Amino acid sequence: MFDKNNLKLYFICGTQDIESKTTIIDVVTEALESGITMFQFREKGNGALIGDEKEDLARKLLALCHDYAVPFIVNDDVALANKIGADGIHVGQDDMDVKVFAEQFKGKIIGLSISNIDEYKTSNLAHVDYIGVGPMYATTSKDDANLPVGPEMITKLREHVNHFPIVAIGGINVENTREVMQAGADGISIISAITKSENISNTISQFLQNVE
Repeated sequence: MFDKNNLKLYFICGTQDIESKTTIIDVVTEALESGITMFQFREKGNGALIGDEKEDLARKLLALCHDYAVPFIVNDDVALANKIGADGIHVGQDDMDVKVFAEQFKGKIIGLSISNIDEYKTSNLAHVDYIGVGPMYATTSKDDANLPVGPEMITKLREHVNHFPIVAIGGINVENTREVMQAGADGISIISAITKSENISNTISQFLQNVE
């Protein structure tokens, strides 16, 4: 069952985000041990796994997340999410209509990316559990990222969505987390600040202090 507290420290990662000196299994394991509250498998970009390799890794990460009672979300790939029994899926504005796959994905967590008020107005949130808003700041983790909208976009969206769960994404680090939370976010999504950390446990501990 989804709770907005799951959004507090939402780790997003795929093999393309991992430095060669370690493995995604090691990074996700340490992140889970350190207290992340939700995990999204986002396998995209140059060198990303496909087919059976992608599915095998997703199954391993799903089992790992369940060992720590952390929801496992798949980015975009509805077929994969259904096949492995993922806890949820996160989609963008360019993906298929939410209502269409919500019918295939009953009882699961559904997240939708929204960058601005116009996208909110054209989005159907009836089948959505949370929205991902961003990018907050400039980010190098996503090749397809839009220009930064800043934490003020969360404040603006709050006027429309009231208490609807919002997770912020894009360029968030330990130093700017409080600014994002004060703007009205329920949590933060992190990629590179965790994957590129020299001390993942310490970094996550700092994030968790700053989202409270």
